[in-house]
Amino acid sequence: MYAVLDIETTGGKFNEEGVTEIAIYKFDGHEIVDQFISLVNPERPIQEFVVKLTGINNKMLRNAPKFYEVAKRIVEITKDCILVAHNSAFDYRILRTEFQRLGFDFERNTLCTVELSQQLIPDQPSYSLGKLTRSLGIPIADRHRATGDAIATVKLFKLLLEKDVNKDIIQNSIKYFDRRLEKEKLLNLVDSIPSVSGVFYVQDINGKVIYIGRGKNIKHEINTLFLKITKRASKIQERANSISYDKTGSELFTRLRYYLELDKLSPKFNFKKKFKYNLEPFNSDNFLIVDKGREVEEHSIILIENNNVFGYGYTNLAYQENNLPILKKIITPFSDKDIAKTIIKNYLRKNKVEKIIRF
Repeated sequence: MYAVLDIETTGGKFNEEGVTEIAIYKFDGHEIVDQFISLVNPERPIQEFVVKLTGINNKMLRNAPKFYEVAKRIVEITKDCILVAHNSAFDYRILRTEFQRLGFDFERNTLCTVELSQQLIPDQPSYSLGKLTRSLGIPIADRHRATGDAIATVKLFKLLLEKDVNKDIIQNSIKYFDRRLEKEKLLNLVDSIPSVSGVFYVQDINGKVIYIGRGKNIKHEINTLFLKITKRASKIQERANSISYDKTGSELFTRLRYYLELDKLSPKFNFKKKFKYNLEPFNSDNFLIVDKGREVEEHSIILIENNNVFGYGYTNLAYQENNLPILKKIITPFSDKDIAKTIIKNYLRKNKVEKIIRF
C-alpha cells in the first residue's frame, strides 16, 4: 500500500517552513482507495514568491485547520504505507519537522518518483513533475497545488510500476506483518486479492517470487491453489508469505505478462514451458493493437514497428494512440521479443481485439 502525497509550504529558512496545503492519496498499486486533502494554517507568513507560485495566501488560510488538527488523519491514512512523492526527501522532511514540533516521531518508508523515473524512463530532458508528465502525455491540472500535483504523481507512479518489469519495487518494499497460523495466513492472502483478470505473484518471506499464476478471476485461482494437496502445492502454501498482482484487462495481456514474467523471474515452483516459436512476419509492418484495459475508458496497447514487437502499455487518452513519440515513452519494451511475437501471432490467429491502427 502506498500513500502518494504532495505538500505546499510557506517557504523560508530550512526546517522553519510550515505546511499550507496537503493532499494524500492512498494507492494500492492499482487504484486510489482513500484520500485526504486540506488547506493548513501554518501559523507563520507565506513567502511572497510562494504566493505567486501557488496562489495560496495567508488570508485563504485564516480559518483553515492548524497542523495539529489534521495530524491524526495524516498518521491514519499513511499507516503501513510507503510514502511516494516527486522529490520525496522534501515532503518527508517537511512532515517529520511538523510532527517533531508536536513531539511525535513520524517514520515511514519512502519512494521518490524523480529517482524512479531516472531509472525507468532514462534520457529525459527534465524530471520536473510538470515537464516530465507533459512529455509522457499525462494530464496535470492545478499545477503547484497539492491536489493537482499529487494526482499527477499517482498517474506517473502507476506508469513506473508498469515499467518495473523485474518487480524490484515490489520485492524490495514489501513489509511482512502476518505471522499467524498458516491456515489463517492463507485465508488473509486470498481475502487481499480482488476477483479480477490478471497475473499474480506468490512471494516468500524474503519477497522472492516463488510462483506465478494467471486467470480471468485471480482470487478464484489463488483459492484453488491453496486448496490443492499435491506436493508442489503444499510447498507453495508453506512458503507463501505475500501475494502481489497485476490487473491485465485483456486475455492477450494476461498471456503476455504471464509467459514473459515466467521467463524473466524463473519462479521455483512453476513448470517450465518449452516454446515453439512462431517468428513469421506480421501482415503489416507498423501497427498498434488496441484492446480492453484494466478499467473503464482505458485501453491496452501493443506497438509493432518494422515488423518487430516494440512494447506494451496502457492509455486512456485517444490522442496518445496516434502519437508515436508519446507512445514510445509510455510503452514498456518486451523483455523477450521472440516469446512476445509468438504469443501475439498465435492469439491474433484465433481471437479478435478491439481494433488495430496501422501507421
